Amino acid sequence: MKPKVILTHPMPEEWIAPLQREVDLIVGPAGVAGVDESLKPHFPEVEGLFTWLTDRVDEDLLSQMPRLKVVSNLAVGVDNIDLEACTRHGVAVGHTPGVLTEAVADLTFALLLAVARGIFSAAEDARSGRWGLWEAARWLGYELNGSTLGIFGMGKIGQAVARRGKAFGMHIIYTSRSPKPQAEAELGARRVPWETLLEESDFLSLHTPITPETRGIVDAAALKRMKPTAILINMARGAVVQTNALVEALQKGWIAGAGLDVTDPEPLPPDHPLYKLPNCLITPHIGSATHTTRRRMTELAIANLLAGLRGEPLPHCANPEVYTRQ
Repeated sequence: MKPKVILTHPMPEEWIAPLQREVDLIVGPAGVAGVDESLKPHFPEVEGLFTWLTDRVDEDLLSQMPRLKVVSNLAVGVDNIDLEACTRHGVAVGHTPGVLTEAVADLTFALLLAVARGIFSAAEDARSGRWGLWEAARWLGYELNGSTLGIFGMGKIGQAVARRGKAFGMHIIYTSRSPKPQAEAELGARRVPWETLLEESDFLSLHTPITPETRGIVDAAALKRMKPTAILINMARGAVVQTNALVEALQKGWIAGAGLDVTDPEPLPPDHPLYKLPNCLITPHIGSATHTTRRRMTELAIANLLAGLRGEPLPHCANPEVYTRQ
């Protein structure tokens, strides 16, 4: 018999066809955050779990799946998964690093440029009939050339953003747990303390993992240290930024603007104050949303899943210590 696998939400048939040939696939409903209650009858026999970043995998869920061997998460981050609990249960956790680097870096710059030049508010003025005579001091934005791009989290994505910044003539500074000699040599990037990053950045782009140290690190005190002309871009996780503090910062002019692909909470309620601010642009967590990247992420997730079902090491495992404890 084929192993039973739960895919928590529907995906394009052509993407998951290789998985359907190998397993007994149970697909959860669309439009539901988390692992839906309707899937519970399958929990006792399921051996593989294919999750999205909106699905919480914790001790409670794992205790209902005694035969589970592998969780394959369609994301780079695994902050929705209790890795310690999975390791205790002998469950390997797969993720999809690497393939979304360039797509996320592209969107970072799309947001950065859009906010810096006020593109969406200017376009809305044109669409709404507020485009009159040319005015010298209207729709003024900020130039990238010669400005300072600060990057918090200089991993693969952060370095891809830095390369784009260098191409635009920006000076690169960064804060990271470890120095990045290659980025410093190739891009002239300069590693600085967090406080200096806040104070010197004209554009501050967040690409850090969510950890106890980074959760809420962009608070009111941090925002007040930034330049009043600075623009904040969050491509990391929503909880890195304290949302209420950001609202106040944008309303009171502590910073000039923000571009967010992630929010806290997520999704952000449609009546949230951030949507009403002309200097804030929000996209619905679409950093990896290109045809090429999402397809490749799915391929990696399936490879992780099938390896785990066969009892083989996962190509991309977030808790490799599981192999020494089995």
